Amino acid sequence: MTYEPDSTLETQTQDATNNPMQPPQKGGPGVFDVISALNNLDGKFAAQEQRVATYVKNHLDAISGMTIGDLAHHCEVSKPTVIRFCRSLGCSGFKDFKLRLVQNLAVSAQYMSASAIPELPDTDTAIDQVIGALYASVGTLRKQMQTSALDVAKDVILETKQILFAGIGGGSSMITQEAANRFFRLGIPSFHVSDSYLLQMRAATLGPGDTLFLVSASGEADAIVGAAEIANGYGATTICITKPNTRLANAAKIPILIDVPEDRAIFKPTASRYVHLVIVDALATSVAQEAAETTKENLRRIRASLTAYHGRTGPQPLGD
Repeated sequence: MTYEPDSTLETQTQDATNNPMQPPQKGGPGVFDVISALNNLDGKFAAQEQRVATYVKNHLDAISGMTIGDLAHHCEVSKPTVIRFCRSLGCSGFKDFKLRLVQNLAVSAQYMSASAIPELPDTDTAIDQVIGALYASVGTLRKQMQTSALDVAKDVILETKQILFAGIGGGSSMITQEAANRFFRLGIPSFHVSDSYLLQMRAATLGPGDTLFLVSASGEADAIVGAAEIANGYGATTICITKPNTRLANAAKIPILIDVPEDRAIFKPTASRYVHLVIVDALATSVAQEAAETTKENLRRIRASLTAYHGRTGPQPLGD
């Protein structure tokens, strides 16, 4: 096997960000999903690079422990060929490729395994799976929940001038939208935002007597944590529902903490949103009961307005 000189290798391994004359990369600059890039370019590489691609696809878990020399040896190609392969994927070099591959595998392993696609369930079985997850999640909530945090949050909400609810992402944004829908009915000015940019601006308008209520399953979303810090800085009260020992839990003045393990079955919806909704409903119920005279009148007005709107007087959900 003939290898190219080391001086050539040094030229090849220069970081693309330091070389403005670097030609466009096939995978796109700063590609974040090298596994997809590898699959999309399979069969389109130059002949020697294709040998590297084929080997990598068949040995994904082993690459992290290899040096560039190891990979070149296994593929029977030169080290500069490995570099060219990495750059074809959109990586700046072999180290960058390994880092991105490890990151991809860390989050993708459960989706790539042979057991990721189970047998198709019938409708009853699917319902049982979802209900089972609901029972398990609510059971976890009951064991972990410290009602003292709910009591403190209730007292703040009873005295607040307005509540801004915020969540980023599908599950959290759905919960906070529903929370705003619950609390405005109780006579409390309540608003919802799920756009991260708008959230920073809205948080900056809050002050003493206002409440920012944040929901985050991870507790690590930069936009959510940043909004809590902004609102705190202007004297607003921050409440959150999130995991313990997270940045959001540390940033919020009143953290309501719950750690619900997510089901490893990838096709089942996340169970934490059931738990977050239970907490919101419990908090809304306790606020409504504490201010019964005010909330009762608001609920009566809502029902009367809806009856005038659609004419139905029988039992029905209140505006749902």
